[in-house]
Amino acid sequence: MAMASSVYADERLQPSVKDSLPSSMSSSKPGDSNVWQTGVGEGFRAGAQVLSLNAGVMYGMLMFGSHERHHLALSTLSYGQMIGGIKGVGHWYGGNWELRGELCGGEQFNPVTSWVMGIGPHLRYNITTGTRWVPFIDIGAGVSWTGISVPDLGGSFQFNLQGGAGLNWFVKDNLAVSFECRYLHLSSSAISMPNNGVNTVGGLLGLNWFF
Repeated sequence: MAMASSVYADERLQPSVKDSLPSSMSSSKPGDSNVWQTGVGEGFRAGAQVLSLNAGVMYGMLMFGSHERHHLALSTLSYGQMIGGIKGVGHWYGGNWELRGELCGGEQFNPVTSWVMGIGPHLRYNITTGTRWVPFIDIGAGVSWTGISVPDLGGSFQFNLQGGAGLNWFVKDNLAVSFECRYLHLSSSAISMPNNGVNTVGGLLGLNWFF
């Protein structure tokens, strides 16, 4: 009886295996990572970052004064960071604001071959869904350089305005494939003439790494 009591006392004094594990191992649950506040699709943690590579085709539109349809093959490289935590918790519009910097470049293949490139900041809002499908809306503005010329543009230096909406599909907790519908406008704000502008709408397919 004394021996049994001694063994029981020793077992109580020894820490359990679970207690001795690091907290990241003992309390983890599926979907946890340093990217998400709680689980996949439930909102990003403040400061989470992302690198994105996108490519697609933009089709020229005769709108806002442009005289020709300018079709572009476009690619973009961007870096983003979540600014603050989740907004609108518990509401359908809950999500994260993200500040991005984007470098874009490509080639006009209609009506004539030419080049275009640009850089600028973007503001994105990622909507929480609680699933691996995370929609977003995006706006941006910056400066561009292009060989596109008359009758719609009069100089190589132009400003760009962009807006779009898309969807991230998280194939892994920190890796997503995205599709985005985007509008792109180029004009010089009358710095050079003519200033009819280039207007395009198209789709971009992307790969996004969150960390």
